[in-house]
Amino acid sequence: MTVERYIRVIAGLFIMISLALGVEASPLFVSPWFLAFTAFVGLNLFQFGFTNFCPLALILKAFGVPESKIACSTR
Repeated sequence: MTVERYIRVIAGLFIMISLALGVEASPLFVSPWFLAFTAFVGLNLFQFGFTNFCPLALILKAFGVPESKIACSTR
């Protein structure tokens, strides 16, 4: 897997976990403050779309995860 795919997988996992811990209807509910983490991940993904800077990408690259060799559009 590449850095970009890891970012998507980890962000999705964090969002699902924080929703499970922050929504009162969930059997895993802890505190509604976990929804703030959901907002943080969403805002980070939003700014990543515009700036192409992601702290998680820096961490993954330091661990030796390869970057994608192809762009989204090859035309």
